[in-house]
Amino acid sequence: MPEILQYILIALAAIVVVSLVLKLLKFSFKTIIKIVINAVIGVAAMFLLNLIPGVNMPIEWWTALITGLFGIPGVIVVLIISFFL
Repeated sequence: MPEILQYILIALAAIVVVSLVLKLLKFSFKTIIKIVINAVIGVAAMFLLNLIPGVNMPIEWWTALITGLFGIPGVIVVLIISFFL
């Protein structure tokens, strides 16, 4: 259970930070919503992949950042990197 809480807290922190940065850089609300949706999908995919036996994607700040910014493509990159490390 604490792992799920860790996922949620990292995801929320990443979404808040990215939203604040984008707002400071004068991005439109539509762009911010797209990035937030992308982040939620990326974090959910990362969580679901960790439920598969044999897949171990560590939850760290850089993995959360990559999956939060790039969504599914970011999850794929982190998955490939995790197989090599």
